[in-house]
Amino acid sequence: MSVPRRLRARTGMLVMAGVCLLGATPASAAGGTGIGSGRLVPTVAAVVGLIGVVLGGLALARSTGRIGTGRRGAIAAGVAGLISVVVGGLHSANSAGGVGTGNGLAGAIVAMVVGLISMVLGGLALARSRRTLTG
Repeated sequence: MSVPRRLRARTGMLVMAGVCLLGATPASAAGGTGIGSGRLVPTVAAVVGLIGVVLGGLALARSTGRIGTGRRGAIAAGVAGLISVVVGGLHSANSAGGVGTGNGLAGAIVAMVVGLISMVLGGLALARSRRTLTG
């Protein structure tokens, strides 16, 4: 069973986004204005998780003619959710202070929750696609 080229490309892009999130430097936080990397990393992780939720919902609903349908959308939702959970978990483990200190702890928690939802939707859509293939 070969993996389609588009799926490999999309998964590769999601993995690269996760690596870029993990390698972000706190240089922008030194200025004191704008959104620093303390908030930027978990915000981007939450957005990646939200994209996974949308892909998982589309895959679960099996809407035809849209991006993220069927098995490929389920796998992409699972990968996006995993990236969101890992990045959010690492950021929450390494953030100093509590919620409201500007270190991005609340965003990391939101990223983990949205990532888990994305993984669940992707898993449900993947299970449904396997069920229809066999039966």
